[in-house]
Amino acid sequence: MTARSYPVTEPHLDERDRHNFIDAFDSGWISSQGPYLQKFEQAFADYVGQRHGLALCNGTAALHVALLALGVKPGDEVIVPTFTFVATANAVRYCGAEPVFVDCEADTWNIDPARIAEAITARTVGIVPVHLYGHPCDMAAIQQIAEAHGLWVVEDAAEAHGAEIEGQRVGSFGQIATFSLYGNKIITTGEGGVIVTDDAELAARMRLLRGQGMDPERRYWFETVGFNYRMTNPAAALGCSQLQKVDFLIERHREIAKWYREELGREGGLVLPTERPGTRNVQWLSSVRLRSAESEPALRDEVMARLQRDGIETRPFFYPMHALPIYRRPGSWPVADRIARSGINLPSSPRLERSDVAYIAERVREHARALERIPGPLPRAKATVKGVR
Repeated sequence: MTARSYPVTEPHLDERDRHNFIDAFDSGWISSQGPYLQKFEQAFADYVGQRHGLALCNGTAALHVALLALGVKPGDEVIVPTFTFVATANAVRYCGAEPVFVDCEADTWNIDPARIAEAITARTVGIVPVHLYGHPCDMAAIQQIAEAHGLWVVEDAAEAHGAEIEGQRVGSFGQIATFSLYGNKIITTGEGGVIVTDDAELAARMRLLRGQGMDPERRYWFETVGFNYRMTNPAAALGCSQLQKVDFLIERHREIAKWYREELGREGGLVLPTERPGTRNVQWLSSVRLRSAESEPALRDEVMARLQRDGIETRPFFYPMHALPIYRRPGSWPVADRIARSGINLPSSPRLERSDVAYIAERVREHARALERIPGPLPRAKATVKGVR
Protein backbone atom coordinates (compact mmCIF):
# COMPACT_ATOMS: atom_id res chain seq x y z
CA MET A 1 0.00 0.00 0.00
CA THR A 2 1.13 3.56 -0.71
CA ALA A 3 1.52 5.48 2.55
CA ARG A 4 -1.72 7.23 3.50
CA SER A 5 -3.47 6.31 0.26
CA TYR A 6 -6.18 3.68 0.59
CA PRO A 7 -8.50 2.60 -2.25
CA VAL A 8 -11.81 0.94 -1.40
CA THR A 9 -10.53 -2.22 -3.02
CA GLU A 10 -8.22 -3.42 -5.78
CA PRO A 11 -7.64 -6.65 -7.70
CA HIS A 12 -5.07 -9.10 -6.36
CA LEU A 13 -2.89 -9.88 -9.39
CA ASP A 14 0.28 -11.96 -9.26
CA GLU A 15 2.66 -13.93 -11.47
CA ARG A 16 0.21 -16.80 -11.92
CA ASP A 17 -2.34 -14.37 -13.32
CA ARG A 18 0.29 -12.87 -15.61
CA HIS A 19 1.38 -16.31 -16.81
CA ASN A 20 -2.15 -17.47 -17.65
CA PHE A 21 -3.07 -14.23 -19.39
CA ILE A 22 0.08 -14.21 -21.53
CA ASP A 23 -0.33 -17.92 -22.29
CA ALA A 24 -3.83 -17.26 -23.62
CA PHE A 25 -2.53 -14.30 -25.62
CA ASP A 26 0.35 -16.31 -27.10
CA SER A 27 -1.99 -19.16 -28.06
CA GLY A 28 -3.86 -16.88 -30.47
CA TRP A 29 -7.19 -17.75 -28.80
CA ILE A 30 -8.09 -14.20 -27.75
CA SER A 31 -11.81 -14.26 -28.56
CA SER A 32 -14.66 -16.30 -27.09
CA GLN A 33 -13.16 -19.69 -27.88
CA GLY A 34 -10.15 -21.46 -26.45
CA PRO A 35 -9.08 -24.07 -23.88
CA TYR A 36 -9.28 -21.84 -20.81
CA LEU A 37 -13.02 -21.24 -21.20
CA GLN A 38 -14.26 -24.76 -20.53
CA LYS A 39 -11.58 -25.24 -17.87
CA PHE A 40 -12.72 -22.15 -15.99
CA GLU A 41 -16.43 -22.92 -16.35
CA GLN A 42 -16.03 -26.41 -14.92
CA ALA A 43 -13.65 -25.31 -12.16
CA PHE A 44 -16.06 -22.57 -11.03
CA ALA A 45 -19.04 -24.95 -11.08
CA ASP A 46 -17.06 -27.49 -9.05
CA TYR A 47 -16.10 -24.82 -6.54
CA VAL A 48 -19.72 -23.82 -5.97
CA GLY A 49 -20.95 -27.42 -6.00
CA GLN A 50 -23.01 -27.39 -9.19
CA ARG A 51 -22.76 -29.49 -12.36
CA HIS A 52 -22.79 -26.78 -15.01
CA GLY A 53 -20.96 -23.47 -15.32
CA LEU A 54 -21.20 -20.81 -18.03
CA ALA A 55 -18.81 -17.86 -18.36
CA LEU A 56 -20.24 -14.56 -19.59
CA CYS A 57 -19.05 -11.04 -20.30
CA ASN A 58 -20.41 -9.63 -17.01
CA GLY A 59 -22.63 -10.39 -14.05
CA THR A 60 -25.60 -8.39 -15.34
CA ALA A 61 -25.61 -10.41 -18.56
CA ALA A 62 -25.54 -13.54 -16.41
CA LEU A 63 -28.68 -12.43 -14.57
CA HIS A 64 -30.42 -11.52 -17.82
CA VAL A 65 -29.72 -14.90 -19.41
CA ALA A 66 -30.77 -16.75 -16.26
CA LEU A 67 -34.14 -14.99 -16.16
CA LEU A 68 -34.76 -15.51 -19.87
CA ALA A 69 -33.96 -19.21 -19.56
CA LEU A 70 -36.63 -19.47 -16.86
CA GLY A 71 -39.15 -17.89 -19.21
CA VAL A 72 -39.54 -14.47 -17.58
CA LYS A 73 -41.68 -12.32 -19.88
CA PRO A 74 -43.71 -9.11 -20.00
CA GLY A 75 -46.49 -9.13 -17.41
CA ASP A 76 -44.52 -11.24 -14.92
CA GLU A 77 -43.42 -10.02 -11.50
CA VAL A 78 -40.12 -10.97 -9.90
CA ILE A 79 -39.39 -10.30 -6.23
CA VAL A 80 -36.03 -8.64 -5.54
CA PRO A 81 -34.59 -6.77 -2.54
CA THR A 82 -34.93 -3.02 -2.67
CA PHE A 83 -31.49 -2.74 -1.05
CA THR A 84 -29.22 -3.97 -3.85
CA PHE A 85 -27.23 -2.77 -6.81
CA VAL A 86 -29.39 -1.65 -9.74
CA ALA A 87 -28.33 -4.58 -11.99
CA THR A 88 -30.66 -6.93 -10.08
CA ALA A 89 -33.73 -4.89 -10.95
CA ASN A 90 -32.48 -3.99 -14.42
CA ALA A 91 -32.17 -7.63 -15.46
CA VAL A 92 -35.85 -8.12 -14.62
CA ARG A 93 -36.78 -5.10 -16.73
CA TYR A 94 -34.65 -6.38 -19.64
CA CYS A 95 -37.15 -9.25 -19.83
CA GLY A 96 -40.10 -6.84 -19.86
CA ALA A 97 -41.13 -7.97 -16.38
CA GLU A 98 -41.68 -5.90 -13.25
CA PRO A 99 -39.34 -6.01 -10.23
CA VAL A 100 -41.24 -6.04 -6.94
CA PHE A 101 -39.20 -4.58 -4.10
CA VAL A 102 -38.98 -6.09 -0.61
CA ASP A 103 -37.40 -4.53 2.47
CA CYS A 104 -34.25 -5.90 4.09
CA GLU A 105 -33.33 -7.35 7.46
CA ALA A 106 -31.86 -4.94 9.99
CA ASP A 107 -28.88 -7.13 10.90
CA THR A 108 -27.74 -8.82 7.66
CA TRP A 109 -29.06 -6.12 5.25
CA ASN A 110 -30.33 -8.94 3.01
CA ILE A 111 -33.88 -9.41 1.72
CA ASP A 112 -36.28 -10.10 4.59
CA PRO A 113 -38.07 -13.45 4.12
CA ALA A 114 -40.84 -12.26 6.43
CA ARG A 115 -41.71 -9.58 3.85
CA ILE A 116 -41.50 -11.81 0.76
CA ALA A 117 -44.79 -13.68 1.17
CA GLU A 118 -46.84 -10.49 1.42
CA ALA A 119 -45.34 -9.30 -1.90
CA ILE A 120 -46.45 -12.38 -3.86
CA THR A 121 -49.31 -11.94 -6.33
CA ALA A 122 -50.86 -14.03 -9.08
CA ARG A 123 -48.26 -12.58 -11.47
CA THR A 124 -45.22 -13.51 -9.36
CA VAL A 125 -42.95 -16.09 -11.04
CA GLY A 126 -39.77 -16.05 -8.97
CA ILE A 127 -37.47 -14.58 -6.32
CA VAL A 128 -33.96 -13.16 -6.77
CA PRO A 129 -32.29 -12.93 -3.34
CA VAL A 130 -28.96 -11.03 -3.26
CA HIS A 131 -26.19 -12.14 -0.91
CA LEU A 132 -25.33 -8.52 -0.17
CA TYR A 133 -21.73 -7.50 0.55
CA GLY A 134 -20.84 -11.17 1.03
CA HIS A 135 -23.35 -12.28 3.71
CA PRO A 136 -25.61 -15.22 2.75
CA CYS A 137 -29.36 -14.72 2.67
CA ASP A 138 -31.69 -16.91 4.72
CA MET A 139 -32.01 -19.45 1.91
CA ALA A 140 -33.94 -22.04 3.96
CA ALA A 141 -36.76 -19.57 4.58
CA ILE A 142 -36.67 -18.26 1.01
CA GLN A 143 -36.78 -21.75 -0.50
CA GLN A 144 -39.68 -22.72 1.75
CA ILE A 145 -41.68 -19.71 0.53
CA ALA A 146 -40.78 -20.42 -3.09
CA GLU A 147 -41.82 -24.05 -2.88
CA ALA A 148 -45.10 -23.18 -1.17
CA HIS A 149 -46.01 -20.79 -4.01
CA GLY A 150 -44.50 -22.67 -6.97
CA LEU A 151 -41.78 -20.06 -7.60
CA TRP A 152 -38.21 -20.46 -8.85
CA VAL A 153 -35.19 -18.93 -7.08
CA VAL A 154 -32.19 -17.31 -8.78
CA GLU A 155 -29.37 -16.43 -6.38
CA ASP A 156 -27.61 -13.17 -7.16
CA ALA A 157 -24.24 -14.04 -5.64
CA ALA A 158 -22.35 -11.25 -7.42
CA GLU A 159 -20.61 -10.20 -4.19
CA ALA A 160 -20.44 -13.50 -2.32
CA HIS A 161 -17.93 -15.90 -3.88
CA GLY A 162 -17.36 -18.66 -1.33
CA ALA A 163 -19.94 -17.56 1.24
CA GLU A 164 -21.52 -20.50 3.05
CA ILE A 165 -24.61 -21.64 4.92
CA GLU A 166 -23.95 -24.65 7.17
CA GLY A 167 -20.92 -25.51 5.03
CA GLN A 168 -22.82 -25.30 1.71
CA ARG A 169 -21.64 -22.58 -0.66
CA VAL A 170 -24.06 -19.96 -1.92
CA GLY A 171 -24.91 -20.48 -5.54
CA SER A 172 -26.00 -24.06 -4.86
CA PHE A 173 -29.43 -23.38 -3.35
CA GLY A 174 -31.57 -21.98 -6.18
CA GLN A 175 -32.34 -23.32 -9.63
CA ILE A 176 -29.68 -20.96 -10.99
CA ALA A 177 -27.07 -18.66 -9.46
CA THR A 178 -25.07 -15.82 -10.97
CA PHE A 179 -21.73 -14.28 -9.97
CA SER A 180 -19.87 -11.12 -10.96
CA LEU A 181 -16.16 -11.08 -11.79
CA TYR A 182 -15.80 -7.31 -12.06
CA GLY A 183 -12.45 -5.79 -11.07
CA ASN A 184 -13.50 -5.01 -7.50
CA LYS A 185 -14.82 -8.48 -6.63
CA ILE A 186 -13.00 -11.04 -4.48
CA ILE A 187 -11.81 -12.73 -7.68
CA THR A 188 -11.92 -11.02 -11.06
CA THR A 189 -11.51 -11.38 -14.79
CA GLY A 190 -11.61 -7.61 -15.28
CA GLU A 191 -15.19 -7.76 -16.47
CA GLY A 192 -17.03 -11.05 -16.37
CA GLY A 193 -19.75 -13.18 -14.91
CA VAL A 194 -20.57 -16.82 -14.27
CA ILE A 195 -23.81 -18.79 -14.17
CA VAL A 196 -24.04 -22.10 -12.32
CA THR A 197 -26.87 -24.64 -12.25
CA ASP A 198 -27.54 -28.33 -11.69
CA ASP A 199 -30.17 -28.40 -14.44
CA ALA A 200 -28.81 -29.65 -17.78
CA GLU A 201 -31.78 -28.31 -19.79
CA LEU A 202 -31.44 -24.84 -18.28
CA ALA A 203 -27.69 -24.91 -18.91
CA ALA A 204 -28.23 -25.77 -22.58
CA ARG A 205 -30.83 -23.04 -22.94
CA MET A 206 -28.52 -20.46 -21.37
CA ARG A 207 -25.59 -21.46 -23.61
CA LEU A 208 -27.86 -20.92 -26.60
CA LEU A 209 -28.92 -17.47 -25.39
CA ARG A 210 -25.36 -16.47 -24.50
CA GLY A 211 -24.03 -17.19 -28.00
CA GLN A 212 -26.44 -15.30 -30.30
CA GLY A 213 -28.88 -18.23 -30.26
CA MET A 214 -26.84 -20.27 -32.75
CA ASP A 215 -27.76 -23.96 -32.95
CA PRO A 216 -24.78 -25.89 -31.48
CA GLU A 217 -25.32 -28.68 -34.03
CA ARG A 218 -25.82 -26.50 -37.09
CA ARG A 219 -23.43 -23.61 -37.54
CA TYR A 220 -24.97 -20.22 -38.45
CA TRP A 221 -28.50 -21.60 -37.94
CA PHE A 222 -30.64 -19.55 -35.55
CA GLU A 223 -34.08 -20.52 -34.25
CA THR A 224 -34.16 -18.04 -31.37
CA VAL A 225 -32.96 -14.51 -30.73
CA GLY A 226 -29.84 -14.64 -28.55
CA PHE A 227 -27.21 -12.26 -27.23
CA ASN A 228 -23.48 -11.75 -27.61
CA TYR A 229 -22.72 -12.29 -23.92
CA ARG A 230 -19.66 -14.52 -24.19
CA MET A 231 -16.44 -14.31 -22.18
CA THR A 232 -13.05 -14.21 -23.92
CA ASN A 233 -10.38 -16.88 -23.55
CA PRO A 234 -7.82 -14.46 -21.95
CA ALA A 235 -10.44 -13.43 -19.37
CA ALA A 236 -11.15 -17.08 -18.59
CA ALA A 237 -7.40 -17.69 -18.26
CA LEU A 238 -7.30 -14.97 -15.62
CA GLY A 239 -10.34 -16.56 -13.98
CA CYS A 240 -8.55 -19.90 -13.70
CA SER A 241 -5.59 -18.43 -11.83
CA GLN A 242 -7.82 -16.22 -9.67
CA LEU A 243 -9.93 -19.20 -8.67
CA GLN A 244 -6.83 -21.01 -7.45
CA LYS A 245 -6.39 -18.38 -4.72
CA VAL A 246 -10.03 -17.67 -3.90
CA ASP A 247 -9.81 -19.27 -0.44
CA PHE A 248 -6.73 -17.20 0.42
CA LEU A 249 -8.44 -14.00 -0.71
CA ILE A 250 -11.60 -14.79 1.25
CA GLU A 251 -9.56 -15.29 4.41
CA ARG A 252 -7.81 -11.98 3.81
CA HIS A 253 -11.16 -10.19 3.47
CA ARG A 254 -12.43 -11.86 6.63
CA GLU A 255 -9.27 -10.97 8.53
CA ILE A 256 -9.51 -7.32 7.50
CA ALA A 257 -13.16 -7.23 8.62
CA LYS A 258 -12.07 -8.75 11.96
CA TRP A 259 -9.51 -5.98 12.40
CA TYR A 260 -12.19 -3.35 11.76
CA ARG A 261 -14.43 -5.01 14.34
CA GLU A 262 -11.62 -4.90 16.89
CA GLU A 263 -10.96 -1.23 16.16
CA LEU A 264 -14.53 0.05 15.80
CA GLY A 265 -16.73 -2.48 17.58
CA ARG A 266 -16.69 -0.68 20.92
CA GLU A 267 -17.65 2.68 19.39
CA GLY A 268 -21.27 3.21 20.42
CA GLY A 269 -22.19 5.40 17.46
CA LEU A 270 -21.07 2.84 14.88
CA VAL A 271 -22.71 -0.38 13.65
CA LEU A 272 -20.61 -3.17 12.16
CA PRO A 273 -21.93 -5.95 9.88
CA THR A 274 -22.99 -9.23 11.43
CA GLU A 275 -22.38 -12.89 10.73
CA ARG A 276 -25.32 -15.07 11.66
CA PRO A 277 -24.61 -18.43 13.30
CA GLY A 278 -24.17 -21.16 10.72
CA THR A 279 -23.12 -18.74 7.97
CA ARG A 280 -19.81 -17.61 6.57
CA ASN A 281 -19.75 -13.96 5.55
CA VAL A 282 -16.93 -13.46 3.02
CA GLN A 283 -16.87 -9.71 3.73
CA TRP A 284 -16.52 -8.55 0.12
CA LEU A 285 -16.39 -5.00 1.48
CA SER A 286 -15.84 -4.03 5.10
CA SER A 287 -18.61 -1.66 6.07
CA VAL A 288 -19.76 0.52 8.93
CA ARG A 289 -22.95 2.44 9.66
CA LEU A 290 -23.23 5.72 11.56
CA ARG A 291 -26.24 5.59 13.88
CA SER A 292 -26.67 9.36 13.83
CA ALA A 293 -26.75 9.38 10.01
CA GLU A 294 -29.97 7.35 10.04
CA SER A 295 -31.76 10.64 10.69
CA GLU A 296 -29.06 12.99 9.35
CA PRO A 297 -27.57 11.55 6.12
CA ALA A 298 -25.39 14.64 5.64
CA LEU A 299 -23.28 13.45 8.56
CA ARG A 300 -22.37 10.26 6.69
CA ASP A 301 -21.49 12.23 3.56
CA GLU A 302 -19.33 14.68 5.50
CA VAL A 303 -17.45 11.84 7.22
CA MET A 304 -16.74 10.40 3.77
CA ALA A 305 -15.57 13.78 2.46
CA ARG A 306 -13.18 14.19 5.38
CA LEU A 307 -11.84 10.67 4.96
CA GLN A 308 -11.20 11.43 1.29
CA ARG A 309 -9.04 14.37 2.32
CA ASP A 310 -7.09 11.95 4.52
CA GLY A 311 -6.36 9.77 1.48
CA ILE A 312 -9.00 7.22 2.49
CA GLU A 313 -11.39 6.32 -0.32
CA THR A 314 -14.88 5.18 0.68
CA ARG A 315 -18.21 4.38 -0.97
CA PRO A 316 -21.75 5.04 0.22
CA PHE A 317 -24.13 2.12 0.45
CA PHE A 318 -26.34 1.44 -2.57
CA TYR A 319 -29.44 3.58 -2.96
CA PRO A 320 -32.59 1.48 -2.44
CA MET A 321 -34.24 0.67 -5.76
CA HIS A 322 -37.50 2.36 -4.75
CA ALA A 323 -35.61 5.65 -4.30
CA LEU A 324 -34.25 5.75 -7.86
CA PRO A 325 -36.13 7.79 -10.48
CA ILE A 326 -36.38 4.78 -12.82
CA TYR A 327 -38.02 2.60 -10.15
CA ARG A 328 -39.67 5.10 -7.81
CA ARG A 329 -43.08 4.02 -6.56
CA PRO A 330 -45.32 4.40 -3.51
CA GLY A 331 -44.67 2.09 -0.60
CA SER A 332 -42.72 1.75 2.62
CA TRP A 333 -39.26 0.21 3.01
CA PRO A 334 -38.10 1.77 6.30
CA VAL A 335 -35.24 -0.60 7.12
CA ALA A 336 -33.57 -0.21 3.72
CA ASP A 337 -33.97 3.57 3.87
CA ARG A 338 -32.34 3.73 7.30
CA ILE A 339 -29.44 1.44 6.37
CA ALA A 340 -28.76 2.98 2.96
CA ARG A 341 -28.41 6.55 4.21
CA SER A 342 -26.10 5.65 7.10
CA GLY A 343 -23.66 3.17 5.53
CA ILE A 344 -20.03 3.55 4.42
CA ASN A 345 -17.92 0.95 2.63
CA LEU A 346 -14.36 1.22 3.92
CA PRO A 347 -11.05 0.29 2.26
CA SER A 348 -11.10 -3.50 1.91
CA SER A 349 -8.13 -4.33 -0.30
CA PRO A 350 -6.56 -7.73 0.45
CA ARG A 351 -3.23 -5.87 0.53
CA LEU A 352 -4.16 -3.93 3.68
CA GLU A 353 -2.05 -4.52 6.79
CA ARG A 354 -3.14 -4.32 10.43
CA SER A 355 -1.54 -0.88 10.81
CA ASP A 356 -3.48 0.42 7.77
CA VAL A 357 -6.79 -0.66 9.29
CA ALA A 358 -5.83 0.89 12.62
CA TYR A 359 -5.15 4.26 10.93
CA ILE A 360 -8.36 4.17 8.88
CA ALA A 361 -10.43 3.25 11.93
CA GLU A 362 -8.82 6.05 13.95
CA ARG A 363 -9.84 8.60 11.32
CA VAL A 364 -13.38 7.20 11.12
CA ARG A 365 -13.77 7.49 14.89
CA GLU A 366 -12.36 10.99 15.08
CA HIS A 367 -14.46 12.39 12.24
CA ALA A 368 -17.66 10.75 13.47
CA ARG A 369 -17.13 12.09 17.00
CA ALA A 370 -16.23 15.59 15.81
CA LEU A 371 -19.29 15.92 13.60
CA GLU A 372 -21.65 14.68 16.26
CA ARG A 373 -20.50 17.59 18.46
CA ILE A 374 -21.11 20.24 15.81
CA PRO A 375 -24.45 22.02 16.49
CA GLY A 376 -26.82 22.97 13.69
CA PRO A 377 -27.00 21.75 10.11
CA LEU A 378 -23.94 20.03 8.67
CA PRO A 379 -22.21 21.34 5.54
CA ARG A 380 -23.24 19.65 2.34
CA ALA A 381 -20.54 17.18 1.30
CA LYS A 382 -18.87 17.63 -2.07
CA ALA A 383 -17.19 14.24 -2.23
CA THR A 384 -20.04 11.76 -2.52
CA VAL A 385 -18.61 8.88 -4.54
CA LYS A 386 -20.81 6.54 -6.52
CA GLY A 387 -21.34 2.96 -5.32
CA VAL A 388 -19.46 0.05 -6.86
CA ARG A 389 -20.48 -3.33 -8.17
